[in-house]
Amino acid sequence: MAGYRRILLKLSGEALAGKPGFGLDAESARRIAGDLAEAARSGVEIGVVVGGGNFFRGVQASDTGLDRISVDQMGMLATALNAIALRDYLRALGQPAVVFSAIPMPPILDGFSLPRVLDHLGDKQVVIFAAGTGNPFFSTDSAAALRAAEIGASLLAKATKVDGVYDKDPVQFPDASRYERISYNEVLANELAVMDASAVSLCRDNQIPVVVFDLTVSGNIQKLVKGEAIGTTID
Repeated sequence: MAGYRRILLKLSGEALAGKPGFGLDAESARRIAGDLAEAARSGVEIGVVVGGGNFFRGVQASDTGLDRISVDQMGMLATALNAIALRDYLRALGQPAVVFSAIPMPPILDGFSLPRVLDHLGDKQVVIFAAGTGNPFFSTDSAAALRAAEIGASLLAKATKVDGVYDKDPVQFPDASRYERISYNEVLANELAVMDASAVSLCRDNQIPVVVFDLTVSGNIQKLVKGEAIGTTID
């Protein structure tokens, strides 16, 4: 299978937390940055949408009495922390990287500008997107689908802790069956909790295939950008 020219990677905040489960784990962040740098050096153009769940879980916090809009905004700020860290870990490896935020934060982060994003991608810089869509009530899954459509990505890759999409939770059900390939409509109809319905619909409408794969396996990002079959493909 041929490799991809441009991909959008959705990276959860939890992935950057590593085994501690909270905050930024330097070992995990360096490993992910190393895999991204190696993939970028292969020639593929890479955009990354980062989550902020390792610092703040907005939906859960809204159950404590805080206003939902406020907690979503706090979550957006958490993604900025992760984006800055990932950028610096990439640069430390000699891989050029830049961050654009859906919410401009001068002088810390530049606001999103599609022409500038495309210029940086063309220069083989890893472009990291912070602050989700910049709007409350939208997850970073939806932000990933939006950015993938905007940059013309040929693939949205969702990095998880499991090796694909299952018909039921493989942690709770040992007999769960993994899909190698499944359609957008099947994901939506079966309410499979892999991505938000809005994100799946946006990918479907823009014909952007999604690969759900296990980020904890070293070398999987390289396999992904080469077009090797890993995880589950949604198309």
